[in-house]
Amino acid sequence: MTGIFEGIIFRNPEYFWLFTVLIPVTAWYILKKRNSQATIQISSTESFKNNPYQYKRYLRHILFLIRISVISLLIIIIARPQSEKKWNDQETEGIDIAIAIDISSSMLAQDFRPNRLKAAKNIAIEFISGRPLDRIGLTVFSGESFTQCPLTTDHAVLINLFNEIKQGMIEDGTAIGLGLANAVNRLKDSDAKSKIIILMTDGVNNTGEIAPIMAADLAAKYSIRVYTIGVGKNGYAPYPIQTFFGTQLQDVEVKIDEETLKTISQKTNGKYFRAVNNKKLREIYKEIDKLEKSKIKTNKYSSREDKYLNFAIFAGILLLLEILLRLTIFRSLP
Repeated sequence: MTGIFEGIIFRNPEYFWLFTVLIPVTAWYILKKRNSQATIQISSTESFKNNPYQYKRYLRHILFLIRISVISLLIIIIARPQSEKKWNDQETEGIDIAIAIDISSSMLAQDFRPNRLKAAKNIAIEFISGRPLDRIGLTVFSGESFTQCPLTTDHAVLINLFNEIKQGMIEDGTAIGLGLANAVNRLKDSDAKSKIIILMTDGVNNTGEIAPIMAADLAAKYSIRVYTIGVGKNGYAPYPIQTFFGTQLQDVEVKIDEETLKTISQKTNGKYFRAVNNKKLREIYKEIDKLEKSKIKTNKYSSREDKYLNFAIFAGILLLLEILLRLTIFRSLP
């Protein structure tokens, strides 16, 4: 019986008070059977010893026991047995990753499909979905920088926040150093063996009080590897510009400070990539996906599940058994 209830809790335990009803019911049954028996005085019971139907007098109480068992099972069912609901600390394999993404106006260029920013978002979401054990955070930057999502294993929330990113959320510009420093700040206190930043930009640092190289030195100090990605094709890219005739595409020169991005990656033992289209960006993420993993501690939630079905089936079987016995073996008994 202990095995049946192992790991089981009850949603409505107050219904167990109904078991007290079984006490007067049992007492009533005993008194009723005792008072309903006729008595006769005889000199000897020797002649009744070989009575072939004598066993029924003792086994007839099985019907009452079955009925009590069915009622007990029904009480258990309405008390709602469920699997235990709790948080479990578990150790899983993963690394800590901060994604720092440029959301400046130049990320609207359409050399990627549908544009650089949406392509960067979509492919990053694919990357996140493929790494369920990692803690991943999100930092955005243009003229300023802020954390869109801290490190988390709740990737559903992270992806929703990723989808909310759009150009114009903050002042325009390209503060690469500020975006990198913000991402470093999110990782510096992590105790993961491997900590990385994926930095995506399509421009040249032109604002912010922190220089990119200074931010790279800060990342190196905390053993954070930075993988930098220059986003944009070589030469010119079609960029949407507002005119008197509506939005029109004009070719604008692509200017990516590759030297600075390479220096950042070299200082932090990372790697620099150049993404010229959606396919190349996806290949870059696949390469990053092969990084080493380290153990991290997570809090995993186990959901609650109803466990009444087995009790209901058992109750149904007992009820059918009682009906069958009443109609066959014990049919002649009062």
